[in-house]
This record gives sequence, structure tokens and C-alpha cells, in this order.
Amino acid sequence: MSNEEILFTPFKIGNIEVPNRFVETAVTGTSLLDKGVFNEATRDFYLARARGGAGLIVSGAVAVMDNFGRGYNVNQYEKEFDGPVKELMELIHEAGAKFFLQINAGLGRVVGLKAFDYMSDSDFNKVRFASSQLPNVWDPSVIHEEMPQKEIRRRIQLAIWAAAKAKECGIDGVEIHAIHEGYLLDQFAIANTNFRDDCYGGTLENRLRFATDIIRGIKEECGDYPVAVRYSVVSKMKGFNRGALPEEEYEEFGRDYQESIRAAKILEEAGCDMLDADNGSYDAWYWAHPPVYMKKACNLEDCAFLRRHVSIPVVCAGRMDDPQVAAEAINKGQIDGIGIARQFLADAEWVSKLRQGHAEQIRPCIACHNGCLGRLVEGEGLSCALNPACMQERKYAVTAAEQKRNVLVAGGGIAGMEAARVCAMRGHKVMLCEKSDRLGGAFIAAAAPSFKEDDKRLIEWYIGEMQRKQVEVRLNTAVDAALVKELRPDDVIVANGAMPRQLPVKGIDKKHVVEVKSWLLGKEKAGKRVVIIGGGLTGCEVAYEMALHGHEVTVVEMLDDILQVKNLCAANSIMLRELMEQKNVQVITHANLSEVRDEGVLIRKGGKEIKLTCDTVILAVGYTASPLEIPKETQYNIHIIGDAKASGNLLNAVWSAYDVALRI
Repeated sequence: MSNEEILFTPFKIGNIEVPNRFVETAVTGTSLLDKGVFNEATRDFYLARARGGAGLIVSGAVAVMDNFGRGYNVNQYEKEFDGPVKELMELIHEAGAKFFLQINAGLGRVVGLKAFDYMSDSDFNKVRFASSQLPNVWDPSVIHEEMPQKEIRRRIQLAIWAAAKAKECGIDGVEIHAIHEGYLLDQFAIANTNFRDDCYGGTLENRLRFATDIIRGIKEECGDYPVAVRYSVVSKMKGFNRGALPEEEYEEFGRDYQESIRAAKILEEAGCDMLDADNGSYDAWYWAHPPVYMKKACNLEDCAFLRRHVSIPVVCAGRMDDPQVAAEAINKGQIDGIGIARQFLADAEWVSKLRQGHAEQIRPCIACHNGCLGRLVEGEGLSCALNPACMQERKYAVTAAEQKRNVLVAGGGIAGMEAARVCAMRGHKVMLCEKSDRLGGAFIAAAAPSFKEDDKRLIEWYIGEMQRKQVEVRLNTAVDAALVKELRPDDVIVANGAMPRQLPVKGIDKKHVVEVKSWLLGKEKAGKRVVIIGGGLTGCEVAYEMALHGHEVTVVEMLDDILQVKNLCAANSIMLRELMEQKNVQVITHANLSEVRDEGVLIRKGGKEIKLTCDTVILAVGYTASPLEIPKETQYNIHIIGDAKASGNLLNAVWSAYDVALRI
């Protein structure tokens, strides 16, 4: 057996056998049940992943009460369980996958405050319940009240009912969410978030009683029915709203190694059949939702530690999408399966591609969180920055074009290549022209930092797609009116990107002033002391990268805060802020650049001028759309996409390209 073949061997969870080691972990926004009805979007989503090779799929959480602020709870869904849920299970089993229903007993202090806007006073009070009086994560001035025992017992019974209905309709098992991530059951489990003096507080056994009563109740009601638990090995908390960065020395405020061993054994004794594990809490959110700044397999060491102390299988989640790392860990007996969420969003077929020996065809997740958590926070629904069809499989299905057309794409960046790729899939004849000598456009610079290895892989994937989809690529070829006239296309897609924004500031043309893209591409060097103008995502990522390599960095931002970027997930922004602080990056907000001098810059803040001495000034002030001017003639249509239409992030580039390609 080769090293990676073990990923395609079965393992057991209780009395069921999972056909391989790939577990699609629960993703918010993919619940089977939503707003009183079966969530139709999840049918296609789950079927695509089951047919794409997932061994076990864990659903998005169903709530046992209205703790999500949506006006429903799980016991209102009996008809849905007996109807469309049961039918979906039959299809998933035909595809060869297993399916667990995730059951959530409550959010407690991690509930988003926007949920309060939709609730009656009585429902608000239920949402406000936590293990004890605790500050809300998002607004610490809001204090949650201690949950009464009557409400605890009610939720236990609802969770047992949900598991019984899951079994009736053919769902293979359930996962209790969670002694994990600081959710309600985790708040009960941790001494520093549970001050109760009743049977649900005090000793660890008492603090776990809420969870173990659910597990034992399910076993009593459902017999030998698999029950998994979502589990944080360690909390990575320094305190309320204070997470611990990788390699940081700190005193654990939540669950540490020794208590984790005891807690896991208590859960196993109660009947838990599998621990679906990672690390973190909402106070250290970047461990449970690791951004690009977190190393691959960031939770593996801790999950492997846990596995040594239990006899039930342990699944490890947290950037586990490197098959070599995953296979080695399973071969060594460190873990039993790998938990993956975002890579399944980016490419539903990545497991089958890997099994067929086509790893190069897998569209990589780049850990940006823009299309998943970022869209969810904005109220736009779960999807993926790189894959608009995620959770929109029918709307964004790629179908053959009724009329085959000749399409010319001007620009070989991500937007241009995505448009060319989808047009070719639809049967159009596509030529892509790029004025430089390589494909990738502005994303080459974006992928340059040392922590952006998956961004580099994405560029290589797109280049491979141009070959696989038989797109004719011409490098060192600028598109102009003469070329369009010569080629006579039916459609021209303009994807030539954007131009750096110009600042009307005295001294801006001095030699030590460098545009950020030039530095990222290695065209310009930087001295020891650096001032970065612009505290958006690019400016802050460059500040962190420079600090990693020994530069002394100051970021100047005109707004009242840095990282004010649409769809930027809190897990990413919080971790980047803390990494910048750890590397002593100075941040000055509410300040404007007023002059560049030989020895540094003058900035204006609060009506006062401040002199900052530096060797290099990096401009990271954004870009402005600058589409090619191609005369419109009757024989062809012009479509402008990506940054050429409006400067934005990668999601904007991919989605605008996808939309246009589906319309041609």
C-alpha cells in the first residue's frame, strides 16, 4: 500500500463503517432544515460531495431551540425528516457515503447580536441564557444569564428527539455540537465559564453533565446508534476575547491538555463513539477556522495527543488538506480520519480526483474565508470565493451553450482565466491574450508572501485549466482595436485589471517610494525602516510579511481602523491584527500622508503633523478600474469583468467572470 492509499481505507464509528478517511465537517449555512422547511440548496450540495468521494458528511447544525434567531426549533420538522430528508439519505447512500446529523444545544455567549433584532422578549431571554453570567463575545457589555435547570432538561430531551428522528429517516449517526469552540456545551464544560453550584457545575463530571446526559439519552432511546462529539482539544484562550497565537507561551484560561484527557474519557464512558476534534474557541476563533496565516495541519499535534488517551476514533480538522501529511498521520496511528470543510467548498470532487491520481486538477482552498464565513456574516449565504456553484449548484450549473461563439479574453489574471475556463467548458472557442510573459496577473503579487503557498497553487491550477480546457493562450500579446479587427471574435471579455491609485502628495515621486505590487514582485527593495501607506488587507499582509523578515514597520491608515474590508472574516482579521502586534508593527489610524521627504514622511493626524523617519515608503492605497478602450462595433459584444470593471477582492474577480461566461 502506498502512503496515500490509507486515505481510501475504511474505519468504524460505533457500528457503522465509513468507506474512507475523508470527513466533511459541519459548515454553518448547510443545515438540512432552515426557516421551517427542508433546505433545498443542501440537497445538491451534499449529493455533489457524496458523489465526489466524501466518506462521511456531517450536516450543518440543527438547533434544538431558537438559539439562532430564526424563529424555529428542530422538533417542528417531523414532516421534513420523514419526507425530503429521508429521500436525500437514500441518494447519499447510493453514492457510497455516510451521513451524520449535527445537533446544537445552544450558542450561549457566542450568539451574534443581530439575532436579537428578530426576537420577542421571551425568545430573547432564551437566547441570552449561557452556563453562567458571561459576557457576549461580540459585545462584552451584554451579559448572558445563567440557564435554569428546567431549560437544560428541555434541551436534552429535544436533542434526544432529534437523534431518534435522524435514525428513523436513515441518517447514519449524530454529532453533538459541541464541547467545542466555546459554544453553549463548551461554556458548561470549562471552569472559567461555569460558576454554577448545582449538578451542572463544580466538578468536571458535573460540568460535562449537560453533554453526557444527551449522549446517554440518545443511547437509551436509539440503542447502538453512533454518537460523535465535536471537540476542542485545548481552548487556546488567554481570557475572554483573548486568543493565543501559535508558539505563544501562555496560561490556558479554558481547557488544557490534562483536563482534555479527563473530559474525553468521560465522554467516551458516556457512549461517545468518535471525537471530531480541532482546537480553539470564539475567543481564539482562528484555531477552529484557521486562516491563511495558520500553518497546515495546525491542530494535528494536539489531536494526536488526544488519540493516545482514548480508544474511540479521533478525526482531526484544521487545514488537513495536504494528502501526504494526512496519510502520514493516519499511517502512524496519530488520528483515524481527516476533517475537511473549506476544501469541499472549493472543489466537490477533490477526493475522487485525488483517488484517480489527478491531484493537479484539484482547485485548492486558499483559506481566505471570503466566500464562506465572510458571506455568512454579511447575510449573503454560504458559498466559496473560488466556486460560485457551492450551495448554488443549480443556479451556477455550467451547461453547453446553445450557440457556439468565438470568444477573445483580454487579460490573463484570475478573472480572465476563470472566464476563459467557463466559456470553454460551455463549448465556445476561446483565445486568451496576456500582454506580459506569464499568466496570473495581479494575483502573482498577491501570492508572493511566504504564507501564501495555496495562492501560488491556485495560479498553477488555473494555468493547468487553460491547457485541460484547450484554451488558446497568447502571451506577450496586448489586445487592441487592430487585434480585435483581425481576429473578428463574437465576444470580447475585458479583464485587464486595474491601475494603482495615485496620491497627489508632494514628494510622492521620490526614489524610495515603492508601489506595493512592485515590492511583492521583487522589482523593488526595501530598507530596514518602512512606512506603509494604507491599512487594508494588502497593506497589513505586507506589513506582517516585512516584519517576519526583520523590517521595522509602521502602517498609516486614513480610516478609524485597519482591515475595513467587505467579506473579510473575523478569524482572518483578528489573527492578522494579533500577528502584527506580536511582530511590533506600529499602526496609526485617522491619519493622512501629507508629504514624502528624503528622510521619511509627514502625516497629518488630528490637525497635527507627525514626522515618521523611514528608509522606504510602500504605497498600498488600492487600485482604480482602467478597462481597455476597444471601439464597440456591431459584430462583437464587449464584457468587462474583475478589477477592470470595479477593483475588488478575489471573490469579485471570480464571480464576475463566472456570471459573464454563463451568459455568453
